[in-house]
Amino acid sequence: MTTLEESTTPLAEIGSLIRGARQNKGLTQTQLAERLGTSQSAIARIEQGSQNLSVDLLARISAALDAGLLPIANAPARPTHLRVHGGRELSGTITVNSSKNAAVALLCASLLNRGRTILRGVANIVEVDRIVAVLQSIGVEVKWLADSRDLEIRRPAELDLSGIDDDAARRTRSIIMFLGPLLGQKSTFELPYAGGCDLGTRTVEPHMIALRPFGLDVTAKAGEYHAVVAPDTGEAVRVVLTERGDTVTENAIMAAAGRDGVTVIRNASPNYMVQDLCFYLELLGVRIDGIGTTTLTVHGKSEFDVDVEYHVSEDPVEAMSLLTAGIVTNSEITVARVPIEFMEIELAVLSEMGLRYTLSPEYMALNGRTRLVDVTVHPSELRAPIDKIHPTPFPGLNIDNLPFFALIAACAQGHTTIHDWVYDNRAIHLTDLTRLGANVRLLDPHRLDIDGPTHWSGAEVSCPPALRPAVVILLAMLAAKGTSVLRGVDIIRRGYEQLADRLIELGAQIETFHD
Repeated sequence: MTTLEESTTPLAEIGSLIRGARQNKGLTQTQLAERLGTSQSAIARIEQGSQNLSVDLLARISAALDAGLLPIANAPARPTHLRVHGGRELSGTITVNSSKNAAVALLCASLLNRGRTILRGVANIVEVDRIVAVLQSIGVEVKWLADSRDLEIRRPAELDLSGIDDDAARRTRSIIMFLGPLLGQKSTFELPYAGGCDLGTRTVEPHMIALRPFGLDVTAKAGEYHAVVAPDTGEAVRVVLTERGDTVTENAIMAAAGRDGVTVIRNASPNYMVQDLCFYLELLGVRIDGIGTTTLTVHGKSEFDVDVEYHVSEDPVEAMSLLTAGIVTNSEITVARVPIEFMEIELAVLSEMGLRYTLSPEYMALNGRTRLVDVTVHPSELRAPIDKIHPTPFPGLNIDNLPFFALIAACAQGHTTIHDWVYDNRAIHLTDLTRLGANVRLLDPHRLDIDGPTHWSGAEVSCPPALRPAVVILLAMLAAKGTSVLRGVDIIRRGYEQLADRLIELGAQIETFHD
């Protein structure tokens, strides 16, 4: 059967065209589903670009909508752009989706389990799609369960790394997290170089330092990591991380989980995605002492054959993104299902800046472990903080939430310094806020000076090649009076599911178009 996955047109673009044709016909997703004899959730996945389409199904959709959609199967790929009519007040409630970073770690960890893994509530985003494509290319059966946001994963007895999808692997930095689960299963293997956002030089040496105590030796050659693994002696392993990084910690945890014996990991990240990984591994039978602290003791096993289900926890970075939408438009909105443990510092800084907000009583996430609240932000007169804003490892301000503070600072009265000490280029991308009227000065590749408040005005901006700065520019356009255009927004789908459509539900006026 021929599928449109094999064509040159991205599924996201096809889905967008189907959504537009359906809306032009005045049909709901449920009504179109009834015409096709399928479910509303299937139509939602098609329109999100997260489901492969056969030519036959596209023909049926085309007939149901009286639209000539088949020619797009062989059309050249066209970039997606957004037209934003800003200066509008938002209102209503928006719910935080599950975590991108947690989902990616859990997909990598599923390589340890020879039983069936079901991950529930997975966001349909590009980063997930890429890891799924890599898993499928090495023989893992991965499929979306019918009418759900759940992924079922079954790995074969032997993984075939010779058929790995190089293109998908090179487009995501997360491929580096295959090292941990694989080193206990193969004596030698190769992986493509890691990719991801354009955030400057990001060395993988901390991963090598973390995994050498497990016998891993990696050399880079011809665009690949060539890994050689020494036999496990069975003795206790002690790992001291030189960088308290999230993915570095996850790699070390997965390596420790897959070996018989005890491993102590010091200077570990206790961040949200690391905790999700630990909660999943506990379901496999791994005992992990110290979850949520910087010292983990992992009691691993060499083989797992367990059928498990795990609900991915909510994403604190998406929560920060959505709160920012309300803050910069001076609106009252409620962001539901915010993982409060991983947002307390951000909210404390915002409170210092004069933000008024209210919290609901706490309740538990579906994983039974993560504490959630609903946060309502109220229109506020913002002021610059006394000190600079900078990230620190959890429980400090999340590095991925820092870019949103650049935008918020531009709305505040006074002078703010933003110090992004981790990434070389991300501060540079945030200078695009000047195109919309902000007074942002780049001091060096890591520091920005921002004076506010900004009198935002519409402009045309090319989307930065980095996920969080791209979303920052989009949110700034919501505050800018007049019409703005954000060109080449496909990178936003890497970490956000239907962000523009969800902002529209709050009252934003955003149009999707193609050249």
